[in-house]
Amino acid sequence: MHIIVFILILGLIVLIHELGHFLAAKKNGIYVEEFGFGFPPRLWGKKIGETIYSINLFPIGGFVKLYGEEYNELSGKKIPPALLKKSFSYKKPWQKVMVIIAGVIGNFLLGWILISYLFTQGVPVPTNKIIIDKVSINSPAAKAGIKEKDEINQIMIAGKKYQLKSSQDLINFSHEYAGKEIALLVKRNSQNLTIQLIPRAKPPAGEGPLGVAITSFQEKQYPWYQAPFYGLKEAGKITYQIIVELGKILKQLVAFKKPAIDVTGPIGIAGYTYQVIKFGKNAILEFIALISLNLAVMNILPFPALDGGRLVFIIYEWVSKKRVNEKIERNLNLAGFAILMALAVIISISDVIKLIKF
Repeated sequence: MHIIVFILILGLIVLIHELGHFLAAKKNGIYVEEFGFGFPPRLWGKKIGETIYSINLFPIGGFVKLYGEEYNELSGKKIPPALLKKSFSYKKPWQKVMVIIAGVIGNFLLGWILISYLFTQGVPVPTNKIIIDKVSINSPAAKAGIKEKDEINQIMIAGKKYQLKSSQDLINFSHEYAGKEIALLVKRNSQNLTIQLIPRAKPPAGEGPLGVAITSFQEKQYPWYQAPFYGLKEAGKITYQIIVELGKILKQLVAFKKPAIDVTGPIGIAGYTYQVIKFGKNAILEFIALISLNLAVMNILPFPALDGGRLVFIIYEWVSKKRVNEKIERNLNLAGFAILMALAVIISISDVIKLIKF
């Protein structure tokens, strides 16, 4: 089941990426030969206008075939001026840039939209409050009537009140006064309660003297008109963090050091999908948003065969007013693709080894 979900997730993310390229190409008058769902061989196709819309055998993502994506595709051929004008290679540099970055923008938008939706459903946000997350059965807290989501502000010992500044303060007091009566000043909804109890000196394994699990996070829901703003901030924050961590990994690889963070590929992500499904719909949506933002960052890297690599060639052409040497561009893209495939194989083997050990 999780394999099917993983294929659908990956298919959606890659399809959104390619849809970005497709829409930008159409907007700039570029001849789109084919927009395919999945990868060939083709199972079905229908030509609408000048574009073939196809469904292909392997349902992982999709592709967009632009006419004249590289100069070498057109060299040595007699092409009508009207058709040449609609080729990608002969478009203005700024138009090419729009088409290239549209895929990355599509992935960022998907992440932003999903995060914004999740913010309308409720997200944990850090707070300086001490909130009861769980109460153990037959614990002092349960017997005294403490409930989940109760907020503890103060503790009273021998008639003297102490302000609790952190969760650790509550833990320290409960251990220090184990076996003695204390009073917790609790806020429940709009009520202020004083609850007396005696912390245990020898609690069961996995439980503390009070028998509660506490958190410093509180669920917050944003109205639909605020969620996009906070969603954009969060998407930007996550993207920045991805860039920072990726920079650390690249730096460590250049120094021939093992990355401090585990790098995983499709096989590893498929394994994570199994865990995510257990937590329900919102967890799956968050997972999709994170992968989409990661793909946006990876694709914009200035490496041959990636969108970022193609962007470097276009910017060079824009600044120098010269076309990139066709042979150099083709060879660099082939080399880049080969390196990426080799990395994918190495990472996949590592993922398989981890799964076997697990």
